[in-house]
Amino acid sequence: MKKHWYDYLWIVSLLYLVLGFFNILFAWLGLLCFFIPLIISVAKGNKGYCNQYCGRGQLFGLLGGRFGLSRRKDIPKWMKSKAFRYGFLIFFLAMFIVMLWNTYLVFASAQNLSQAVTLLWTFDLPWQWAYHGTLFHNGVAQFAFGFYSVMLTSTVLGLITMVLFKPRSWCVYCPMGTMTQLICKVKNKKA
Repeated sequence: MKKHWYDYLWIVSLLYLVLGFFNILFAWLGLLCFFIPLIISVAKGNKGYCNQYCGRGQLFGLLGGRFGLSRRKDIPKWMKSKAFRYGFLIFFLAMFIVMLWNTYLVFASAQNLSQAVTLLWTFDLPWQWAYHGTLFHNGVAQFAFGFYSVMLTSTVLGLITMVLFKPRSWCVYCPMGTMTQLICKVKNKKA
């Protein structure tokens, strides 16, 4: 089977995590993983990003499949349910809004920059080495710390479900996948 350029997007996902480890401002690049799937689903009415271009899904497929780090068990039915997927999307969006609120507070000088990455929305990991100030306002860095926290948390959740279940089990309840699926349903009803 011939490989295409998009078959190597797992490298981009891995590179994103590594770059953010050394300089938190690279976390802004993660917005591409946020907007591109939405744009594709609005423009084409399908989940082309998830099925073909998602580097994170590819990474889980590679680690769990080729490298055998997955138990290859079926994901539990409750994790496939609409209630769980939509509930997780709502929870994820709420955490995203909290992240934006904290960014606003730093921009408004009502709060100091928190040089920490919050893992699993609970554990604040000191991350001072990744930011030493720039010409930009500290709010720019606060957004980066928050967004990297979201991306790292979702990657950790994906790795956990990859190990426990099938390699791409994260894709079943991925908030971006759920959002693009909703967009596709709405778009295809209108067609």
